[in-house]
This record gives sequence, structure tokens and C-alpha cells, in this order.
Amino acid sequence: MQPEFWHDRWSRNQIGFHLEEVNPYLQRHWPALDLAQGGRVLVPLCGKSLDLSWLASTGYEVMGIELSQTAVECFFTEQQVTPQVRQQGAFTVYEAGPVTIWCGDFFALGAADVADCVGIYDRAAIIALPPEMREAYAQHLSRILPQGCKGLLITLDYEQSEMKGPPFSVPDAEVQRLLGPAWALAIIEQPDILGQSWKFLKGGATRLVERVYRLQKTA
Repeated sequence: MQPEFWHDRWSRNQIGFHLEEVNPYLQRHWPALDLAQGGRVLVPLCGKSLDLSWLASTGYEVMGIELSQTAVECFFTEQQVTPQVRQQGAFTVYEAGPVTIWCGDFFALGAADVADCVGIYDRAAIIALPPEMREAYAQHLSRILPQGCKGLLITLDYEQSEMKGPPFSVPDAEVQRLLGPAWALAIIEQPDILGQSWKFLKGGATRLVERVYRLQKTA
């Protein structure tokens, strides 16, 4: 899956993955992480998610990473704020108040860029990537984030043979294999939401589990 795939999706507004509301799992479980107010939270592949604004409204500095310039500009336009724009290495950085979005390739991020991150929130990153890219994503995330970093990960688990991604199925066994060596993982919710997803029902899926993990970087 090349960058052009995502640029094309955004240019044609084919963004079914975008939620028009703040994610309820985030609202329900983020406070229990007990992160220091004012801490910085990394949100990879953030799109124009309303979750960015929610995290900022609850007292955190937010660092989104997004490949699509269209998505980044849409976020600030819809929030009715004008960001300051600057270059930072391979990234174009948009900043307005507590929300900063780095526009560029996630894999170009270095440990120094995220050294002060105390939190990580992945609602639509790992499930957006095919298997070989998920492997690279997990390795890179584990390599660059500091020990002690805590956060939430939300995945989908369904029969991949029944539906084509993205979003892709990332079952628990794969999450444990990819992140287990460097992260403590705890499942805190795993409802079957098939009845709530017309796309998956229409596509012939027989089950659709949304799994929410609490994470803490241990190595």
C-alpha cells in the first residue's frame, strides 16, 4: 500500500474510516490512564479526527502524524483555527494551540521527535496497514517511543477472507506478537459490533469484534 492510495482516498473524500464524533472508547478509558496534565500525546495516522480536539480539551498537548496534507488542512479548517506552518526535517508542521499535526511519513519520525511523549492513542493506524506494514509500524513505534509511555489501542477482528481491508483485521494473537515484546497489554473491552456496521454486514462478514487495549511501554 503506497502513499498514493491514501492521497487518492482523501482527494476523492472516500474516508469512511473518519468518525463524525469523538470515539466513545477514548472518552471512557483515557482518564484511567492517569497521565500528567500537559503531557504530550502521539496520535499516528490521525486524519482529521475529532479525537485530537478532545484530547486537547482535556489538558494534553497533541502531536498528530498524518500523510495527507488534505486531511491536515481539513482538520484546522473544520476547527475554525488558522495554524502556524513550519518545516521540521521531512515534515510540514501545522500548529494551533495545543494541537500540532506533523504532515509526512510516520516512518520518518525519530526518537528525538517523540522523546517527550507520555501517551499514545491509536484508533485507526494499525488497522489501516496491510500485514508487512503493520510489522514495520509496530517495530518503529516500539523503537522511538520512550519507556513508560501509556495509551490506548483500538483494533478490529474479523475473518479477513470475508472482507477486503482497509480497515484490516488485526486479531489479538497478532497484537500480542507485534507489541508484546515491548509493551504491557491489557484488553479492556471487546464487543462484537457487527450489528452496528452496515458496511461489514453488506460485505458478508459473520463477526466484527472491536478490541480496546490499554498499553504501557516496558522496554
